[in-house]
Amino acid sequence: MASAPIAPYNSSPLGNSSSQNASRESLKMEPLADVAVLPGEERVIDKDIIYICPFNAAVKGKVSITNYRLYFKNTDSETPVTLNVPLGVISRIEKMGGATSRGENSYGLEITCKDMRNLRFALKQEGHSRRDIFEILFKYAFPLSHGMLFAFLSQEKYEENGWNVYEPMEEYRRQGLPNSEWRVTFINKNYELCDTYPTILVVPYKATEEDLRRVATFRSRSRIPVLSWFHKENHAVIMRCSQPLVGMSGKRNKDDERYLDLIREANGTIKLTIYDARPNVNAVANKATGGGYEGDDAYQNAELVFLDIHNIHVMRESLKKLKDIVYPNVEESHWLSSLESTHWLEHIKLVLSGAIQVADKVSSGSSVVVHCSDGWDRTAQLTSLAMLMLDSYYRTLRGFQVLLEKEWIGFGHKFASRIGHGDKNHADQDRSPIFLQFIDCVWQMTKQFPTAFEFNERLLVVILDHLYSCRFGTFLYNCESARESNNVRMKTVSLWSWINSDTSLYINPFYTPESSRVLYPVASMRHLELWVTYYIRWNPRIQHQQQSPVEQRYKELLALRDQYLKKLEELQLSDSAPSSTHLTNSSTPNAATANQHITHLQTPF
Repeated sequence: MASAPIAPYNSSPLGNSSSQNASRESLKMEPLADVAVLPGEERVIDKDIIYICPFNAAVKGKVSITNYRLYFKNTDSETPVTLNVPLGVISRIEKMGGATSRGENSYGLEITCKDMRNLRFALKQEGHSRRDIFEILFKYAFPLSHGMLFAFLSQEKYEENGWNVYEPMEEYRRQGLPNSEWRVTFINKNYELCDTYPTILVVPYKATEEDLRRVATFRSRSRIPVLSWFHKENHAVIMRCSQPLVGMSGKRNKDDERYLDLIREANGTIKLTIYDARPNVNAVANKATGGGYEGDDAYQNAELVFLDIHNIHVMRESLKKLKDIVYPNVEESHWLSSLESTHWLEHIKLVLSGAIQVADKVSSGSSVVVHCSDGWDRTAQLTSLAMLMLDSYYRTLRGFQVLLEKEWIGFGHKFASRIGHGDKNHADQDRSPIFLQFIDCVWQMTKQFPTAFEFNERLLVVILDHLYSCRFGTFLYNCESARESNNVRMKTVSLWSWINSDTSLYINPFYTPESSRVLYPVASMRHLELWVTYYIRWNPRIQHQQQSPVEQRYKELLALRDQYLKKLEELQLSDSAPSSTHLTNSSTPNAATANQHITHLQTPF
């Protein structure tokens, strides 16, 4: 079926305007109601359908599918029921029932989403009525094998180029690098040392390029220890890397041992602390596949600490269990025991606890090395959370964007593998909610320190929504080299371009800058809570509770303050004028206005 561009954008690459108009006429297409369509978004099909809403029973309406989204609006009642689902959010599409299925609404489609919800649609059984919609959904939700992700088709334009938010050299200079202890190396400029690392790395000043090459042979995926963060006062550092290739025979590498000594000596740390994110038993098991950990005999000036954070498979199963108890209905009768059985908050606790240990050690003046198996999942969680605790810059709206670009995107968290952008293989064992877990940890910190973060909860939810949507290029592919070879910066729009086009939406009104404050959240089960406004947000009961009345009233007060300051300036200007009559006239309505506002504000919090 030919595609037709949605008005008002005539940007279809799929044919001339006359054929598109004919296609629109034959499908009886109308512009999507209530939705701002995107430049580059094209209408594919409209269809009468029944949405089996888990909260409102079956609802008749019309579904419109574009190359970016599925949009449904009901037609059978005055109460609006709408769905606006980016196709990138879809994980699985299954046919429900068959041609001979009995029972009302037993024939249709079931859609599993990556954002904690499932969708069910029913169609008429005669004439294979679901075939066209199934094939179109499958084609546009999973374009990896035959086409392009929507980010490459989007024609959105913004004033700011979000790809310039993070400049590595600028960020290292902000930290006080390079200096007499640490140098910048371009040994990886063509991704020859490590194809999953960025091109610009910071390493010990005394380490030569040849040293780095030798160390790379002894680290999994050649991910050598490199600097993530430098403490300006005590010169302690956070280093990140992958596991050493010790193997069952207990191999040693003198170059790797000496390299870790150079890290330790850089600021005079007596004993380097190595934080291995894995449980001890998993690290030992990794020896069987050629990996392992730093043994006491080989690394005598280092202390090894296991943080007991489980692997990607355990986290995936934990989230599945969480989804089972929150969607579509919350398990009310045994809520606490059901939540505990998912182990989700337990995992959050372990990640936060590990990051606190890293931050505390660095704050006390000791350098640390952090790794898991390959150094792109749990390692990214720990380094970025510790940096968030230590450095108030990362707690600003811009700084948080820099942190994600640096520690997650730049250092090769496997977004494509963990999320499965455009990939139909929903059962892929590489899928895992590692980044979601990190954002959850950030949310826990914002709850415990409500004035310490410049950004609000809305930013975190928007980031997660576009982690899946494929509307922007920010989270596509597994590493910098893959993004470069696919020309992502030139061919797609950055998420930060969109977010920074209206930052007022993401500002926390309670924010109080404190440049030297280190945050130590309480990582105990008593102080952690389920992020209800994310995990259970599709439930209508929760949606009504999402706007915080205190935050809303505080915003109103801030706006009123700005208004009074402006009035004061006007009064001061008029006061300096020669005419006293003018002053009297101008001040009278201001007083009336003030009284009106004061009356308006006399409502309970």
